Amino acid sequence: MDMEGKYLLSLEPNRLLHNFYLNAGLPVKGEIYGGWESRGVAGHSLGHYLSACSMMYISSGDNRFLQRVEYIVHELKICQDARGTGYVGGIPDEDKIFDEVSLGNIRSQGFDLNGGWVPWYTVHKIMAGLIDAYELCDNEKAKDVLLKMSDWAYQQFFHLTDEQFQKMLACEHGGMNESLAEVYAITGDRRFLELSKRFHHHAILDPLAAKRDELSGKHANTQIPKIIGCSRRYKLTGDQQDSTIASFFWETIVNHHSYVTGGNSEREHLGAPDHLAKRLSDQTTETCNTYNMLKLTKHLFAQNLLVKYADYYERALYNHILSSQNPNDGMVCYMVPLVSGSTKTYGTPFESFWCCTGTGMENHVKYGEAIYFKENDENLLVNLYIPSRLTWKEKGLTIRQEGRYPEESIIDFTIDEASGDELYLKFRLPWWANKGMKIQVNGKNMNAEADENRYVSISGKWIKGDQIKVEIPMHLYLETMPDDLNNTAILYGPMVLAAELGTKNLDPGYDIPVLITNNRPVDEWLKRSDKNQVSFVTKGVGQPHDLSLIPFYRMHHQKHMVYFDLFSQSKWAEKKAEYQAEILRQQQIEKRTVDKMAIGEMQAERDHNLLGKNTTTGDAFGRKWRDASNGGWFSFEMEVNENAAMDMICTYWGSDGGNREFDILIDGVKLAWQKLERNVPDQFFDVSYPIPEELVKGKSKVTVMFRALAGETAGGLFGCQILIKE
Repeated sequence: MDMEGKYLLSLEPNRLLHNFYLNAGLPVKGEIYGGWESRGVAGHSLGHYLSACSMMYISSGDNRFLQRVEYIVHELKICQDARGTGYVGGIPDEDKIFDEVSLGNIRSQGFDLNGGWVPWYTVHKIMAGLIDAYELCDNEKAKDVLLKMSDWAYQQFFHLTDEQFQKMLACEHGGMNESLAEVYAITGDRRFLELSKRFHHHAILDPLAAKRDELSGKHANTQIPKIIGCSRRYKLTGDQQDSTIASFFWETIVNHHSYVTGGNSEREHLGAPDHLAKRLSDQTTETCNTYNMLKLTKHLFAQNLLVKYADYYERALYNHILSSQNPNDGMVCYMVPLVSGSTKTYGTPFESFWCCTGTGMENHVKYGEAIYFKENDENLLVNLYIPSRLTWKEKGLTIRQEGRYPEESIIDFTIDEASGDELYLKFRLPWWANKGMKIQVNGKNMNAEADENRYVSISGKWIKGDQIKVEIPMHLYLETMPDDLNNTAILYGPMVLAAELGTKNLDPGYDIPVLITNNRPVDEWLKRSDKNQVSFVTKGVGQPHDLSLIPFYRMHHQKHMVYFDLFSQSKWAEKKAEYQAEILRQQQIEKRTVDKMAIGEMQAERDHNLLGKNTTTGDAFGRKWRDASNGGWFSFEMEVNENAAMDMICTYWGSDGGNREFDILIDGVKLAWQKLERNVPDQFFDVSYPIPEELVKGKSKVTVMFRALAGETAGGLFGCQILIKE
């Protein structure tokens, strides 16, 4: 938290406000930052920054963060007043975009709205920041700016037809339904509740309301804020459909789409439920997703106090969120990769400003938000074991928590202030704690039997100086992939353990070992190697060598291994050649790859400058596709190597056919003609197109176009990559 606080203070509010001044016709006061802030999603970081500074102030009491909040809100008010519409923002071409949409002229290719990059997503971040400034810092001016923005949204867009509104919502729109529900909670003005209901994306939410998982192929983080909005609305209205959507989605993601760290998605997208073993790459578990899943989890826990929500919160907080921050400088990961041999990559202080930079600003200043909860305003629930100090004014209670959990299993609590009234303290027994919990009060052993919801209750008329010692004995255990029982993660207490693979280039046949355990219990072949901190070594089971393991959240600046292939001696004898050959094949493909286009995926298409006419995208069989029809086309840029002979490999679905004939061009020159006519039924297939040297000579990038012939469709294309010839 302190590291994140230093980063927040290193940022200059005037640079984050650059586009807000510019769009309001006012002189700018600082140069715009780089990365995403200088691109179409400019302004999203300011919203996160406002939230993070508000949270840091309420967490630390440091007035420097309050001063940042007050300054930014004041400047936003000046910009808002200068514009005179109630709107304030920093999105390029925002007035043109929103004016067209307000008139019902709505265009979207799935990742944009009328040519703008997810404008409602950015509006939501600004509104969320204003809400935090008002609710956490008592900033009335933030409320005023927020209400004028909400009025603008109502006046400009409520009149759209349902069809028009749903067409608009096809573009990522963040948690607009949540922010508008929050504005209703603040004001009591039902207009904003009704507008929140208009931001109800039926294509995603209706299947969830019917308890159907149709999430395969969907962009993961686009959906989660919509669900948070439903959960918030349920608390305000009691609408059972909103409750069903939120609880079913949570169960589906946590139990069927999440990795052992609590994170989800691969290349930002969800796959088929319970199919995760083949979805391990350097692009797993976008950090924004878990930021939002924790927000949803907190909402759901507050509604019914079920311990499964607190268990997930602990899992994801320690193993994904804490793992995502560079301990040296506070920079954060976009993705936290889980494929063996990968390394965490962190953003830069002033040149990244990814979506996960913004959520990262908040992630690491709000570790205190879910430690303690009230039950019926009578009992105190202790959900997380994080050093902290809580004051419950209504009860006259101040309690201090200390310890090195999860590095150590003992947590100490001290009553610093108490009224002497009887009060239940209820301690969560974690999901992994198969040896139960031990509790002492002032040195006396207490009954530590958990109730059916896995809380251990201790009642007393507490007085100042009372000491409570909680011990949760930890043990080693395994969690297997749902679709590959030999593919296994290793945990100790709440901690996912990862193997240290060093910093050198890896020989996949040697440096990524398998474990020949012969189905023995994990504690027989994995032994503690340091009594002062959590670390382990395998003993005689690593093939071709043993491994050292540490908690994943301590794994930085080296290659790692989170999932391990476990075999018996006989099975390994059968599999060895096949296993090592496949590893080598994948490695060789990666070495030859110059560029890879994840077609249909929002960020990849942005990065590759996708353009098109009469083009659509969708998902099938767990993968995204794009095609073009009615004289349409689509194009994208790909990196090339001017000094090597290359191939372009395109992936198609083997059952596609019927009027699917198209040309493939590079920089306007025809490279190939392709017809899809059920070439390889019921499976994906690749076609390799040799690239003539003259098409890439002297170039670092080329534009690849798929152009439909008359009356035909181009695609569907499921993937494209440029490789150096073997």
